[in-house]
Amino acid sequence: MEITQPEIVAELNAATLHASLADASMESMNLLNQIADEYPEAISFAAGRPYEGFYDAAQVHEYLQTFCDHLRSERRMTETEIARTLYQYGETKGIIAGLIARGLAVDEGIEAVDGSVVVTVGCQEAMFLVLRALRAGSRDAVLAPRPAYVGLTGAALLADLPVLPVHTGEHGIDLDDLLTQLRRARAAGRRVRACYVTPDFSNPVGASMDVADRHRLLEIAENENLLLLEDNAYGVFHTSAERPPTLKSLDRNRRVVYLGSFAKTGVPGARVGFVVADQRVTGDGGDRLLADELSKIKSMLTVNTSPIAQAVIGGKLLRHGCSMVEANRRETDVYRRNLNQVLAGLARRFADCPGVTWNEPTGGFFVVVSVPFVVTDAFLQHAARRFGVLFTPMHHFYGASAQCRQLRLSISTLTPERIEQGLDRLAALITERLRANGGTAAQEAGAANGAATPPAAPAGPPPDGAR
Repeated sequence: MEITQPEIVAELNAATLHASLADASMESMNLLNQIADEYPEAISFAAGRPYEGFYDAAQVHEYLQTFCDHLRSERRMTETEIARTLYQYGETKGIIAGLIARGLAVDEGIEAVDGSVVVTVGCQEAMFLVLRALRAGSRDAVLAPRPAYVGLTGAALLADLPVLPVHTGEHGIDLDDLLTQLRRARAAGRRVRACYVTPDFSNPVGASMDVADRHRLLEIAENENLLLLEDNAYGVFHTSAERPPTLKSLDRNRRVVYLGSFAKTGVPGARVGFVVADQRVTGDGGDRLLADELSKIKSMLTVNTSPIAQAVIGGKLLRHGCSMVEANRRETDVYRRNLNQVLAGLARRFADCPGVTWNEPTGGFFVVVSVPFVVTDAFLQHAARRFGVLFTPMHHFYGASAQCRQLRLSISTLTPERIEQGLDRLAALITERLRANGGTAAQEAGAANGAATPPAAPAGPPPDGAR
C-alpha cells in the first residue's frame, strides 16, 4: 500500500516581512473596495474617480493615431521607428516628457528644465521615487498635513520614511504649525527632507491655500532649506474661471518638486503620472538633476512606463493643444454642478440638525461631513447593507486606529438623480444614528467641527505621529 506523505507547506512569520505590512492603514484601500464590491447597487460617494459619462473606447484609438501622426510630422520618424517606439521598452524618463512640459507651460506657466520630467506609472510611483531618493538614513522624515492622502502615507511606509503630521486649517496646511513641527523635529535630531502639500482641493478635505499662503510657504521653504512636494491632481477643477498659481510656477529657487497625474484629467486606466524634479544634485564630483537620480530608481522598479499608455495620453494632449484645462471643459462643468448640488443638498437636509456640519470647497472632488458620533468601518458596512449608500470614513486618512467623527463624500462620479437619492439615504442613515444615540448626540455635537472648517484632528487618542 502506497503511503502518502503529508504535504509540507512553506510558512512565513509575519514578523520576518517588511514592517509596513503590519500597519493597519495598508488595508484601507482593500477594505473600502471590498465593501463596494459586496454592495454593487449602493450609491457611492466613496471613490474619488473621474466622471465616466464622456468615456468612449474609440477615443483610445484616435489618441494613438494622433500621437503616431505627431511622431511622423514633428519627430520625423519612419514607420519602423514609430512601431519600435510603441512596442519596445522606451526611455526610462518617458517618451512624452516633452509634451508634458509643453502642457505645464500652457496650463500652469511652469517652465520645466530640459530633462527634469520623469514619466511614471501613476502619481503613486512618482511619490515613491521621490521619497525613496530622499530617505538616506534613519534620522530622515517628511512633513505632511494631517489628515493626509493615504497614497502618500503608504508610499512613505514602503520607503521607511516617517511622516510627521502638520495641522490642517480652513485653507489647507497650517503654516505656523508647519514651522513648529519642523523645528521640533530638528531639535529632536530628525532631518526633515521635505514637506508634502496639495495646495488645490487636497484629498481628503478639499481645502485650498490662498495665494498669500502660497508665497509664504515658499518663503518658509527658502528660509528653512526645505523641499516642497507639490501634488496637483485636482488643480484643473476650480469652480471659478481664474485658477490660483501653482507653487511650482511661483518657485524661483527650485524648492518645489512637482507631482502630477493624468488619472483625473486624462485616461485613468493608462496609469500615467509624472514628476518634475529640477533640483541640482552635487557632492560626488558630478552635477546632475534630481530627475536623473529618480530615473535610476525607476529603472530598477518599473523599468519604464508603458509606451502605449504614454502614447494615449500624448495623443489626448496633442488633440487639445497640450492643455488639460481645455481637454476637461465638460468634466469641469460636471464637477462644478455636482459640488454645488451636494452642498445645497446637505444644507436642505441638515441645516437644522445639531452637530452635523460640513466644509464648502470651491472645487475638486471632496466634501467632509462632521457628525456627533464616531464613524467606523462597521458604520459604513451598516450604511451599505441597510441604506445602500457608501462614503469614506475619515479615520482612514488619520490612521486606522483613530476615532473620528467625520466622513468624506466624493462628488465626482454621480448623476444629479443619484446625488439626490444618495443624500436622501445618507440623511436617513444619520437620522437613525442620532435617534439611537438619544441624549448623547447633543453632548457629542460639541466635538464636531464647524461648517466651514475642514477637520483638524480626530476625536480620541491620536495615532502615532511618525508613520
